[in-house]
Amino acid sequence: MTDIIDYRIIGDDMQLVEIELDPSEGVRAEVGAMMFMDDGIEMQTTTGGGLFKGFKRMLTGDGFFITTFLNNSHSRKKVAFAAPYPGKIIPLELGQLGGEFICQKDSFLCAARGIDIDIAFTKKIGAGLFGGEGFILQRLTGNGLAFVQAGGAIVKRELSAGEVLNVDTGCIVAFHPSVDYDIKFVGGFTNALFGGEGLFLARLTGPGTVFLQSLPFSRLADRISAATRTNREEAGGIGGIGGSILGGILGGDKKF
Repeated sequence: MTDIIDYRIIGDDMQLVEIELDPSEGVRAEVGAMMFMDDGIEMQTTTGGGLFKGFKRMLTGDGFFITTFLNNSHSRKKVAFAAPYPGKIIPLELGQLGGEFICQKDSFLCAARGIDIDIAFTKKIGAGLFGGEGFILQRLTGNGLAFVQAGGAIVKRELSAGEVLNVDTGCIVAFHPSVDYDIKFVGGFTNALFGGEGLFLARLTGPGTVFLQSLPFSRLADRISAATRTNREEAGGIGGIGGSILGGILGGDKKF
């Protein structure tokens, strides 16, 4: 049985979700996601269902352990969880979404106690080899609330039967199991070499709900890495020039 929890999402670009728990209610979250909790809430860190369950979680990029925050007091208590990078938190009412939703790995933030977090294998080998996310996605199952995190802005699309949406593989956050997920090769020599979008796109075919993100964490990390590398090279270049001038002065080669 899934706990029924109340919540509110706080913030705009750096969001957190604050969850209010009745006595004996609990919420499960990724290790390290908790921001604050009221006195009277107890943390219980486990593998979430045995060693095999922990290893399966590791396959999706999550940690081996998961933490349950249980309200052991006699009054309502609050606990909050923060997304680890700029973006939005998406509440998923699984009971209204057919009891199941597929998410990109690393997108799970927290969920009501009773929601099952498992792995979902992509159906086609092309999606696994070239999809950018591998064969494994996350499957959330149950009738309560789950929360996933997305980078940047969120776009929600309702695909009709047979409607096709081509998406950058990293921009997918979550989708209904009724949506078919495959990989499409980007044709054209110049597209492949100079398009800047990669060689493959995800092909999503309806019907079903799809959530997209404008700034995948992988893209943000690449930009930060590139900027850091450029700054380091520029600093090295300036230092090299300065070192040469200073060395010349000390060696008597430069006259001013």
